[in-house]
Amino acid sequence: MVCFEELKSKIPRGHKLTRGEALPLLNLGNTEIVELFSLANTITRRYHGNVVDTCSIVNAKCSLCGEDCGFCAQSVYNHRNITPYPLMQTADLVDLARRGEDMGATRFSLVTSGLSLDRKEFRSILYTIKQIKEKTSLSVCASVGAITGKRAAMLKNAGLTRIHHNLETSKSFFASMCSTHTYEQRIDTVRIAKENGLEVCSGGIIGLGEAPSDRIELALALKKLNVDAVPINIITPIAGTRLENIVPPSPLEILKTIAVYRLILPEKSLILAGGRESGLRSLQSLALTSGANGILLGNYLTTKGQRPSKDLQMIADLGLTVHHHV
Repeated sequence: MVCFEELKSKIPRGHKLTRGEALPLLNLGNTEIVELFSLANTITRRYHGNVVDTCSIVNAKCSLCGEDCGFCAQSVYNHRNITPYPLMQTADLVDLARRGEDMGATRFSLVTSGLSLDRKEFRSILYTIKQIKEKTSLSVCASVGAITGKRAAMLKNAGLTRIHHNLETSKSFFASMCSTHTYEQRIDTVRIAKENGLEVCSGGIIGLGEAPSDRIELALALKKLNVDAVPINIITPIAGTRLENIVPPSPLEILKTIAVYRLILPEKSLILAGGRESGLRSLQSLALTSGANGILLGNYLTTKGQRPSKDLQMIADLGLTVHHHV
């Protein structure tokens, strides 16, 4: 039997939820999940107030990536009919950043496919970051694959606030999703970014076929790495990928996962990201009262999102406000 009052008292005092404490919470029945959601909301408000972080992303380079991630439409190993294109021009990316700001985002992330950028592409990204910083009030983030310490320092000097680099799933399950690079390589990129003064946004995807224990393992790994933000994606089965026929988790299962992540990661930003519309369906707003305190506005890398105005209305209807970064 879970004692929610005890957890409510212990977590703000620094209690670190263990695997043994967290795993049963993912298996709670419908009569108990309301208490779980209430506790997660209490912890969220304590650490993050009534504000919601908003961000938007752009698929700045869409290529047939040489990595074999089973969920990704851009992998050359999958058979999704996508149209690849090279790294976008700075002027176009600045224009998209302005549009992101106009629709309510306070962060903007440049996302590129592939294991890493070549030298010319990296120089272009540095210039683009500087231009976005000059011409908007956005915090700029980037997901540019593996980086060295030298590149991390250059990104920070250009004005980058945060590196995005997902672990995707647990170490135990990762090899089932990808064989062309290792989990340790992903962790190295996170550590390099942190060591060079960059914030890190790193999370994963729910519904890859992982066990509940894998979700807890991922959350504990992110806690150990002391990442700053955790995007929570929900699998969107895409035709032509290895996971095209997978059955996504139910909305309540997703909500329970978000709530437990909040208890494990009380001080971190939990961001509702790709797949939330189809995964949570009519329960999307409940995620913002069950542990999440951030939301990705607009479209994703290869799938469409709902209208940003609808998201902003959802935030307002919950009595929450958008967090504006200084």
